[in-house]
Amino acid sequence: MFFFTIRRIIASVLVLIASSFLVFALCAASFDPLSRYYTQNPRPPQAFFDNLREQFGLNDNFFVRYWNWLSGALTGDFGQTIGGTAVTDQLWGRLWITGKMIFFAVLIAVVLAILVGVVGAVRQYKPSDYAFTFLAYLLIALPTFWFAALLKEFVAGGINDAFGRQVLYTLGEESPGIASYGTPSEIFWDRLGHLVLPTICLALLSFAAWSRFQRSAMLDVLGSDYMRLARAKGLTYRRTVMKHGLRNALIPLTTVVALGIGTLFGGAIITEQVFVWHGMGEYLLKNGIGQNDINVVLGWLLISAVFVVLFNLIADVLYAVLDPRIRLA
Repeated sequence: MFFFTIRRIIASVLVLIASSFLVFALCAASFDPLSRYYTQNPRPPQAFFDNLREQFGLNDNFFVRYWNWLSGALTGDFGQTIGGTAVTDQLWGRLWITGKMIFFAVLIAVVLAILVGVVGAVRQYKPSDYAFTFLAYLLIALPTFWFAALLKEFVAGGINDAFGRQVLYTLGEESPGIASYGTPSEIFWDRLGHLVLPTICLALLSFAAWSRFQRSAMLDVLGSDYMRLARAKGLTYRRTVMKHGLRNALIPLTTVVALGIGTLFGGAIITEQVFVWHGMGEYLLKNGIGQNDINVVLGWLLISAVFVVLFNLIADVLYAVLDPRIRLA
């Protein structure tokens, strides 16, 4: 198990280096930090552009620029924005805002996918299976922005009206200024109220597809020879499903969840726009793409790549935990 994990870590590092190279190549070809000055009237003198090109290192060749950026990124320095502020300072604060939403969304989506997938497989073609199938396909068909708007307008409004007070919030990650005057308990419940709807939006849209994979994997396991052998040896159906079936059926779901982290980052961008969260999504659109700032986009993409590779590494380790044959191989 130790050498298996070491091999996977080395492979993950190599994948991350290759990802950083591709990310930098795409951004270097797509973004020009000086483009916003070209259309100014009157146009700045050539000496102004020469000074900026020297300041941003644009006079160096591609590989020198890549090495300078990568060496800085490895030490936690993603460079400066066009406005002169450090990208790292902005990025880490916003990563915490987006990260907590994605973490709880993944947790809720995985639990629901396992429960619904197992129930749908065990009770195949029963009313509950049809109901879960209909719900899953309905959620899969819904665009993220539209589902978020539905939660914002109808669910939040209905619950708040039922309680007669503000329970769920639809704007921002916390009430303005509450950190300066609220008690720890008030701050906790306020932030929780702001977190519920964006998390539910991401979780349900992810759960819908994941539950279908879990149902399919569970059906394959239930029809396998070793499951029939376990029943023939006298084990109860519940024990056979929970101890022998579920563990093997979790392997495909592990793969899907690991690959879906990148999709969650993309969904978080839209969700943050609907609920006005000041997280990584807003930072990418407003400060990165909106201002044609290559360092902001590079930092965002590299952080996303790190999490995608990290979750795939965790998935590889979980494969060995769930199926000893993978570890022994």
